[in-house]
Amino acid sequence: MTAIIELNGVSKSFGGIRALRDVSFTIDQGEIVGLIGPNGAGKTTLVNVMTGVTGATAGQVIFCGANVTAQRPYQAARRGIARTFQVVQPFPRMTVLENVMAGALFGGADREVNVRRAADIAREQLEFTELAALADKPAGSLTIAGRKRLELAKSLAMQPKLLMLDEVNAGLNSTEIDRALALVRKISERGVTILLIEHLMKVILSLAQRVLVLHQGELVAQGDPVAMVNDRRVIEAYLGEKFARRYQEGATGA
Repeated sequence: MTAIIELNGVSKSFGGIRALRDVSFTIDQGEIVGLIGPNGAGKTTLVNVMTGVTGATAGQVIFCGANVTAQRPYQAARRGIARTFQVVQPFPRMTVLENVMAGALFGGADREVNVRRAADIAREQLEFTELAALADKPAGSLTIAGRKRLELAKSLAMQPKLLMLDEVNAGLNSTEIDRALALVRKISERGVTILLIEHLMKVILSLAQRVLVLHQGELVAQGDPVAMVNDRRVIEAYLGEKFARRYQEGATGA
């Protein structure tokens, strides 16, 4: 398969603190890849480097064959790299429709987007994310689940090739998580490559075709999700013995 993004020896330091250490991996076009690790592992820093929010101290980021290590966020967006944020902060006084229009106008490969076209794109994404009925409501009036879907709609309006979902299920109940899982699958079916940053192993095991494991800024393991759950390094660094034992008992029907 063709790699859509490739990291080669990426490191990031903040003063004397090394947040990322020689991280290398590829994500193929059309994949859903999970990114897991304990708090402070460097997951958000990694996404920030990939999207141009912060520069790498060393290494390269290659997107669609081009070296984009020094890109700015607006350049990443226009190349087709979009992300959601763990802490959802819509423009609260703007309508739901206007929030999504902002995404359409800011990013995407289509440089000919004007306000009318942005409105059409926004309505399409609101329909897709089941928010169309709330289009004229202030974004600040949405529930947490609604705001999470609004975040998805905004990112999809940017027409991404690669979409990074940063804990998109945080704060949701079981029913809302199931709806979110179905929505992510539909996004993948559109041909969008997805990097899924998650703490919920239910989500990772349901969606991810491959998992990357970060610990203390280093990529300590990667591979099949089930193999990662049973990997001793991953258990020690992140999952813990209790989760691993419970998962293994469930897998064997105990």
